[in-house]
Amino acid sequence: MSVSAPPAVQRGLGADSPKWRPAQALRERRGLAKLLLLAVAAAVLVPLLQAKYGAAWPSALTVDVSGPLGKTSDWIIDNRDSHWLFVYFLGHLSNAVVISVRAVYMLLLALGWTGVTAGITLLAWRVAGLRIAAIALVSFLVSGLLGMWVPTMQTLALMVVAVVISVAVGALLGLAAGLSDRLFKILRPVLDTMQVLPAFAYLLPVVLVFGIGVPAALLATVIYAAPPMARLTALGLRSADAGVLEASTSLGATGRQRLLTARLPMARKDLLLGVNQTIMMALGMVVIASMIGAAGLGDRVYQALASVDVGAALAAAIPIVLLAIVMDRTTAAAGERLGAGTRAPGPAWLRGWMAWTGIAVVTAGLALAGRLSGSLVWPGAWAVDLARPVNDFKEWMVDHLYSGVPVIGGTADWAAHFTNWVLNPLRDGLTALPWYGTLLIVAALAWLIGTWRTALTAVLAMAAIGVLGVWKPSMNTLSQVLAALVVTLVLGFGVGILAAGSKRLEAILRPVLDVMQTMPQFVYLIPVVALFAVGRAPAAAAAVVYALPAVIRITTQGLRQVDPGAMESARSLGATRWQILRQVQLPLARPALLLAVNQGVVLVLAVVIIGGLVGGGALGYDVVTGLATGDLALGLVAGVAIVCLGLMLDRVTQPTERRTTGKGV
Repeated sequence: MSVSAPPAVQRGLGADSPKWRPAQALRERRGLAKLLLLAVAAAVLVPLLQAKYGAAWPSALTVDVSGPLGKTSDWIIDNRDSHWLFVYFLGHLSNAVVISVRAVYMLLLALGWTGVTAGITLLAWRVAGLRIAAIALVSFLVSGLLGMWVPTMQTLALMVVAVVISVAVGALLGLAAGLSDRLFKILRPVLDTMQVLPAFAYLLPVVLVFGIGVPAALLATVIYAAPPMARLTALGLRSADAGVLEASTSLGATGRQRLLTARLPMARKDLLLGVNQTIMMALGMVVIASMIGAAGLGDRVYQALASVDVGAALAAAIPIVLLAIVMDRTTAAAGERLGAGTRAPGPAWLRGWMAWTGIAVVTAGLALAGRLSGSLVWPGAWAVDLARPVNDFKEWMVDHLYSGVPVIGGTADWAAHFTNWVLNPLRDGLTALPWYGTLLIVAALAWLIGTWRTALTAVLAMAAIGVLGVWKPSMNTLSQVLAALVVTLVLGFGVGILAAGSKRLEAILRPVLDVMQTMPQFVYLIPVVALFAVGRAPAAAAAVVYALPAVIRITTQGLRQVDPGAMESARSLGATRWQILRQVQLPLARPALLLAVNQGVVLVLAVVIIGGLVGGGALGYDVVTGLATGDLALGLVAGVAIVCLGLMLDRVTQPTERRTTGKGV
């Protein structure tokens, strides 16, 4: 009995293919072929795995790493004061860090509040223009008015040294990765791990080696802040114009000359963006670093939140936000100017060495004036108490919004509904799903949008979680991450689409997003807990607030960068605004939207630990407990599991292009 093709298929067959071939149809529909292959594998493997191991992750496939990690921790503690590695290398490194931070701090104190304010304001004017200079001036004046001048200088000293080291390390790694394909492939997973691994997870190893204090805090900051510089340096070097490099080679330039005269100048915009991102990441570590001995604004925030004093925490957090805005605007403006090849703003006589000399003279003069007036730090009589009105407002919100709101219910009801209708079903479903079923679903999702290598990586990442013995808490964490990620993407894409269509809305949102991105996570943790109580719902809310700004920004930028010609063409054909968005803008902005999803995953995972502090439980709680009790195995294993979750989610949300050959695939 012969099998004939459907009429539609027969009409599509050419003269060279007179008969319908099922194998060819499957090759043309790769997604269906992949699903059929996985279905066959599942039909064979699932009964065998169920019969031998059961639905729960088998203990026979679990490896206990607590013993080796415990021995490592004990060895570090026993040899920290005697082994040559600590005495002659890490000890000198620690001393150098302390001396560097103290030197910068003493310089800032010597300049006084007048000299520091004048110097940074003039520097911002020289580099970024008058508007950014005005923002810098107001920012430092506000820091003084809030009574946070000395902590601000302590934080600024630590940030200066941390950013310099992070930029140097990141630039060297990026230079190596940008010039060598092999090193790029080796460094990429290392940088992924450095960015995804929660800061809390590597605080404990750093404290074990360096002890509580500035060196441990600075090293943790460098680990967290160096990867963006490395990535953007490598990107800038690898995307250099091939024609320019070929012309340079044809003129007899050596590899070193091509690097200095062609590659680096063409990559300067990416390098400035790397510095910008490094500064922002370093400031994001301010509060976390305070937990291991870093003084300054972060310590004030942490101490205030430990006593549930939201007002005092906000008073210390505002200068952190202002520092971030000043540094972000200054470096971003400098990067745009260098990328466009324009000169520094201002009159011609304020350029070159004359400008820098003038800045130095004015700064020194105002610093001397401040010293002669006997006021090196901000006068205490000029400070304003912000804590009391903020705490009063917080209490009002709790009294009026927590419960009893007519019709819509209070925030406690929202949290309960979100937990019962979303978080609990997700957690119970993922926990009840057999481990092999989870691996098959992950393999199917990753393979459908990528290659078999993508699927293998995602499956191995999930399998590593089981091998480490944290399968059940990982499923709990995954349920919270998925719920927070969906809410983040829905809100982020919606607001981003609206902002892309309205410049006025984008201008209104920009300062709000700046504050949301630079405000330390701990600061809005207490209001969230006050409004939603302790549990998994406030943990998810904190993750949404933290990840939302990046998704909105990337979505808005991606839609705005769509080719205007394509949109104009659609308008000329009579397309409505909705049709242009759905059929032109969104498809053309697909890379930016995928990047928004990626950043949403990374940032939501970054708040998993914070969620553990407010009742999120699962892996976040294990990491915090490991840090608090000095249990290296507990904290590190949970941190690695979070990295594996991040790797899996990245692989199932980021399509991978197939490599094609001249013969086709």
